[in-house]
Amino acid sequence: MASKIRARENGPYLIEGSATYTDADGNEQTTPGTTIALCRCGASANKPFCDGSHRAIDFKGAPIELHLND
Repeated sequence: MASKIRARENGPYLIEGSATYTDADGNEQTTPGTTIALCRCGASANKPFCDGSHRAIDFKGAPIELHLND
């Protein structure tokens, strides 16, 4: 379980760690790498994951850091 979610200035939500999820076709998938980037601009073609579209649409958003209570 993640203990912190960060939102980069003008960019995606970042969650440290990997995750297993069920895709739209019902297949179980595991994210690669050690950080998950989730779209917060709404323009990604790979929702819920960030594909960098925030740069093309000049998305503006303040950085935030959310700490989860266990």
